[in-house]
Amino acid sequence: MEVDPVELSILLADDQAIRELNRTWRNKNRPTDVLAFPQREGPEADPNDPVLGDIVISLETAEAQAKQHHHSLEAELELLLAHGILHLLGYDHERNPKEAARMRKKEQELLDRLKK
Repeated sequence: MEVDPVELSILLADDQAIRELNRTWRNKNRPTDVLAFPQREGPEADPNDPVLGDIVISLETAEAQAKQHHHSLEAELELLLAHGILHLLGYDHERNPKEAARMRKKEQELLDRLKK
């Protein structure tokens, strides 16, 4: 997967902050692990904009998930960042099971590249 150089912002938040964002932008009144806000979507968006978008990760949820999955917080943050980046690139696991599998495969590819 090749992408031209882009800019993105990453915000590490607590559950309260991400819950507010999730409620405001997704109509889901609960915290979540990661939210992605693409800059290149919508009728007025420029697909060549060097700003890819924003990723918000809940540190509280990431810590809980890391414990639940028996890996480090660093590993969980890497997974959530990869997940958020893929959302910014247009992947969406909520569309259907085939897209979810495609996104999981790309996540693993990104994580493998980090290890090199």
